[in-house]
Amino acid sequence: MKILLNNNDLNEALYSVSNLGFVPTMGSLHNGHISLIKKSLKKCNKTIVSIFVNPTQFNNNRDYKNYPRNGRKDLSILKKLKVDFVYMPNKEHVYTFKRKSKIKINTKDKILCAKYRKGHFEGVIDVMDRLIKIIKPKKIFMGEKDFQQLYLIKKYINNSFKAQIFSCKTIRDKNKLALSSRNSLLNKNELIKAGKIAKSLLLLKKRLLKNNINKVLINKKKELSKFFNISIDYLELRNVYNLKKTNKIKNSRLFIAYQINKIRLIDNF
Repeated sequence: MKILLNNNDLNEALYSVSNLGFVPTMGSLHNGHISLIKKSLKKCNKTIVSIFVNPTQFNNNRDYKNYPRNGRKDLSILKKLKVDFVYMPNKEHVYTFKRKSKIKINTKDKILCAKYRKGHFEGVIDVMDRLIKIIKPKKIFMGEKDFQQLYLIKKYINNSFKAQIFSCKTIRDKNKLALSSRNSLLNKNELIKAGKIAKSLLLLKKRLLKNNINKVLINKKKELSKFFNISIDYLELRNVYNLKKTNKIKNSRLFIAYQINKIRLIDNF
């Protein structure tokens, strides 16, 4: 496994590599990341994993500073997986140029997390654009837990690059909580609570009927807020192909974002 700390090392290492798989991460790796990496290792000649906590996608400086980081553990995991390359750049290696025009998200896409985290997805798209230009992968592997992120990046990447994005299923723990690096910021009781919320919403999605979906979701939002003492940004049913609100169960996902003790979690079912 080669650890690449700058772009010169990266260019030298990847010079003759074909069919390169890329797994972008912000570190603090868990089984969700591992599932993406295993898919890349299976489908590609070589695999590169990036570890870069991107400052431009945080709309809260405290959130950026508190984001979990564990470089030593991450490298140990990647070594065991026999990953070919790990790219661990500093900000100046990624942000090598200033954009002539800012990345903008369409007004119709300013929904869900884009509504509550202003500038977040502009930062995500910006850094993905830069990383893809630097790494030049053939295949990119991303998880469905961050479904809106996946949707927006696909929309942008498909218009700008030849790289193919592979969507990978959300990995959950034994309590049905979607794995996330932020989960490490929760205590035991908060993790149990988050698991119960996930189970409740998985059950709700299975039982949703066409009629009165909006009313059911309004009532469910009130119920979860009160029972678990959480602040919910949104609980909405949306079409998976265009992320428009829908009252049809087919081709839909239930999206939620909420905070437990100031730790923001997202999920979809």
